[in-house]
Order: sequence, then C-alpha cells, then structure tokens
Amino acid sequence: MADLHPLAGVYAAAVTPLKPDSTLDLETVPVLLRFLASRGCHGALLFGTTGEGPSFSSKERETFMRSVRVYRQQLPGFKLLAGTGTPSLSESIDLTKLAFDLGYNGVVVLPPYYFRKATDEGLFTWFSELIKKAVPAKGHLLGYHIPSATGVGFSLDLLARLKDAFPTQFAGIKDSSHDDAFATALGQRFGKDLLVLNGTDSYFHHALKNHAQGAITAPANLISEDLREIWDLYQEGKDPTEAQVRVAKQRHILEKYMPFPPILKAFLHRQHGMPRWSVKPPLEEMNEKKLEEALKEFSEK
Repeated sequence: MADLHPLAGVYAAAVTPLKPDSTLDLETVPVLLRFLASRGCHGALLFGTTGEGPSFSSKERETFMRSVRVYRQQLPGFKLLAGTGTPSLSESIDLTKLAFDLGYNGVVVLPPYYFRKATDEGLFTWFSELIKKAVPAKGHLLGYHIPSATGVGFSLDLLARLKDAFPTQFAGIKDSSHDDAFATALGQRFGKDLLVLNGTDSYFHHALKNHAQGAITAPANLISEDLREIWDLYQEGKDPTEAQVRVAKQRHILEKYMPFPPILKAFLHRQHGMPRWSVKPPLEEMNEKKLEEALKEFSEK
C-alpha cells in the first residue's frame, strides 16, 4: 500500500443534508460525517452528483464547505473532497481556491458541461487555467468523468496531456462512465500513474484490477462497509469476489429507484435513523409506496 496515491481509498459521494424548505441543515452535518467514517469510508465527496452539487449557489457551497471543515476536525484522517466544477471558469476557480484555503484534501471538477461540443484543446485550456490559478503546487485535482450527465468527457489523450502538463496537481479522474471497457483502457494506458477513483460499485473489483486506487460512489452512503471489504481484501492480496457480488446486487436494486439523492436520503432515515432530509427541486421526494417496495427488495438482497 506504500505506493498508493494520498487520495486512494473508499469515499461516499455524500448526500447534502437539507431541511424541508430545501435550505442547508448544518446542525446535522456531524451526524452524517460520523456515520460515514464509522462505516469504513476513507472520506467523502461534497457536492458531487449525489450531493446535488449543480443545484447549489456558490454561497451555499461556501457555507456548507466551511461547516463540514469544522466538524471534520473531530474525525482524524477522514479526507474531504469538494466538487467545485461549474460551467463558469471564474466561478470554478473561486470555489477551487476556497476548497484548498479551507484545507480540503482535493477537488473533483466537472468539465464545463453546457458547451457539449467542446474540443480536447478547449478543455485542456479550461483545466490549465483552473489549475494554474486555483490549485496549489502540492494540491490534487480530479476530473469528473460522467459523460451521461455532462455530455462532455475526458478522452485518454486529454488525460495524458493534462497529466504531463501538471503531474502532481492533475491527480486523475473520478470515473463515473459506468463503462467497464473504459476502466480497462485507463489501466492499460496509465497504470498507476493516473489516480482513478471508480464510480460504479458493481465493478469496483474490476477497476481495482485495472489499477484504480479506490472508489467514490453514491451507494457508499449505505454500503460503504461492503465496499471497504472489497478494498481491504484487494490490498491484502485476497479475493473479494464474494463481497463484490453482494455489492453489485445492492447497487442494481438501488439503480431501479434512481435518481439517487431521494432514495438514499429516505433509506438513511428509515434504516439508520438519520433526519428526514429533503431534496432540492427539480428532484422530488420519494413516493412512500415506492419507498416501501425498495426497502423490502433491499432487505431481501
């Protein structure tokens, strides 16, 4: 494990605690952080897709990031990543600077997703400016590869160019392509030179075998103990197949009830006694009939 990247490990793409009026529920932040840490997470990503990141203003993100930073001090070793990508380069620079000023361990940055025909050259220029203006010399940025949502992804050549230009600051990617062939291609092209944190629980073991060094997933809010078992067994040179089969079943059940934020918040409340956190529009609260159906199916996994 000595050759692993400092950000290697299992992360929850954390839900964002919200009151019924969709404002931030800052008082319950420590409840969520302690829960995630107690269940094997090495850390958490704030304001990813599961955290409803694009639905929050820069001011809301700043308020929440400051609050989480304070409570994280109670959890030694627990890492924090912040989602700081927006379609605005200047806004992304400001949020990224803020994350590092607050002592976050790294940032995860979406490409500028409004311009879906952006070229690799344009994306390289965008990320180069962001890194030069906002990422410290020893800071770590991960590109967020989720083309199904953004319409813009990272080609292997773009990743290689960014890594060559910024070998430390451009750490790698969060791969939420849900494409096992892409996970294989990443491993073949980069080995462990590029930090890859996988976003698809159902082939976490496959990603690890192809040089991924961890995962950031939505279901980790609920099943991080099983993901951590896969991680630990793999690092020990043991076979995590049994745990992987269990994780894949759980992920596939949850996928039937997407989007993830409503079902995860409902499950955290019903199964683990968390507050009944709301979601921001345009997302909707989970229908009670559907919730009961999902809980029953999940308990029978």
